[in-house]
Amino acid sequence: MARMTAAQAAVWVMEKEGITQAFGIPGAAINPLYSALRKQGTIAHILARHVEGASHMAEGYTRAVAGNIGVCIGTSGPAGTDMITGLYSAQADSIPILCITGQAPRARLYKEDFQAVDIESISKPVTKWSVTVREPAQVPGTFQQAFHLMRSGRPGPVLIDLPFDVQMAEIEFDPDTYQPLPVYKPAASRAQVEKALDMLQGAERPLIVAGGGIINADANDLLVEFAELTGVPVIPTLMGWGAIPDDHPLMAGMCGLQTSHRYGNATMLASDFVLGIGNRWANRHTGSVDVYTKGRKFVHVDIEPTQIGRVFAPDFGIVSDAKLALELFVQVARERKAAGRLPDRGQWVAQCQERKRTMHRKTNFDSVPMKPQRVYQCMNRAFDEDTCYVSTIGLSQIAGAQFLHVYKPRHWINCGQAGPLGWTVPAALGVRAADPSRKIVALSGDYDFQFMIEELAVGAQFKLPYIHMVVNNSYLGLIRQSQRGFDMDYCVQLGFDNINMPETDAPERAYGVDHVKVVEGLGCKAIRVHRQEELRPAIEQAEAWMKEFQVPVVIEVILERVTNIAMGTEIDAINEFEPLAECRADAPTAVCAMLD
Repeated sequence: MARMTAAQAAVWVMEKEGITQAFGIPGAAINPLYSALRKQGTIAHILARHVEGASHMAEGYTRAVAGNIGVCIGTSGPAGTDMITGLYSAQADSIPILCITGQAPRARLYKEDFQAVDIESISKPVTKWSVTVREPAQVPGTFQQAFHLMRSGRPGPVLIDLPFDVQMAEIEFDPDTYQPLPVYKPAASRAQVEKALDMLQGAERPLIVAGGGIINADANDLLVEFAELTGVPVIPTLMGWGAIPDDHPLMAGMCGLQTSHRYGNATMLASDFVLGIGNRWANRHTGSVDVYTKGRKFVHVDIEPTQIGRVFAPDFGIVSDAKLALELFVQVARERKAAGRLPDRGQWVAQCQERKRTMHRKTNFDSVPMKPQRVYQCMNRAFDEDTCYVSTIGLSQIAGAQFLHVYKPRHWINCGQAGPLGWTVPAALGVRAADPSRKIVALSGDYDFQFMIEELAVGAQFKLPYIHMVVNNSYLGLIRQSQRGFDMDYCVQLGFDNINMPETDAPERAYGVDHVKVVEGLGCKAIRVHRQEELRPAIEQAEAWMKEFQVPVVIEVILERVTNIAMGTEIDAINEFEPLAECRADAPTAVCAMLD
């Protein structure tokens, strides 16, 4: 046993639980923990410019590499309330992050002390567990329980609030004998998997819907193997995109109201059976339950018991971790295949592949200012299959999901259910901190980019290079498009006459914010692009600057002000707005979307 402060014991527990990186902002009430971090020297720290930014960095860090848990740290009061959006984002998408806040001394709680707020109560609805530690000797066990909860069952965030005097108090703790608590994950039974496969085999046009739980469980290889064994096409959700490569013959496209492919929706509507694994039937994927479920049966596999039947009642539900379920699905499918008991799905697969080959949206527009569809066409040509995209909400993300291609798990890192603007910059920095070698391309509209643009300085200070594509139409584009239903275009225009830009810099001056100057002022590099032929040289320049300066590089693409991106209120009623691609009968799938 050793005598140490409770703050030092907390750092020891984090080290023993595998933490090597933290994000945050020091403050008076959390300085004892920072002192322990400095003395221990085993956990690196990146200084954010905003505590919300630190929470999003932690989430990006977790999402980037299997097994990671991001840690964000802040002082008392507003630091905790600033973390709420990050906690909500992580909770909504089943992402484990640990938020640690300082707190006023115990004697000053509930006495309206400076920056003393009941963050435990405030954060409970958006965490798996939120706790203010009131006894110093409970600090090690509290941190141990936090990691156990974050990793067990449905993953999610935890907040630990540490009063100043609790951090400073001395306790007995033995780091050498510390052991993490066993992780609990429910597992499907053999009988459950046999029944689910019986139902699948009885269907004529089955699909697998692959959700983010497959990514979280690091089960993508098992998913692909199971799909190949059974010959069943896969529809990934937005959170599951990359679990099966876009160019795999059994990747049937995404389904949904916004972030979807025409062929994905058509294939879903043509199916008669769906096996959902690690997904939550989110409304952007399903539209109305009546349309989505009509004419098909469902089996739902999810790690969270209360998720089964939450949106609609499946014909059969299985509570299981996605990896543990898929291991058994693969085993049983192998046995049935060896016994000749799996039906031939060739005709159904061919129909799905034909839709995938022919049902595309047009991207080959030549107009200036550019249409976003052409931007994504150029990105597909410039970025290879190792590229990791990071994005949050908006028309930029919706169009990105419709037109980009993802080939690997954890190479589409997207804030799904919460969708907070400003998430993209800090999340991309967190991804970079987790994986120094990955090719990272962030994607933002101009409004998302402006929300937490100050975090670019973090990338400059800590040498976290990545490319950030900013598609600028000087509008709150998604809200403008949704306002069409109210016959208005109200308070969504971002453009103004920027008096600091020369009149010769049209149309940039009328677009308002000079992102290039702001980015450069934050210590990064930026390029502005107007035409499609300028994009590849800009990307090549960005890659050279990243290598030379080791900072984020922003490529701002000036878009036409108004482009309506395909979406609708039902998966069978998508308004395409723009003309569709024309695919020759002999055209490979990869080039269909590029043709007039």
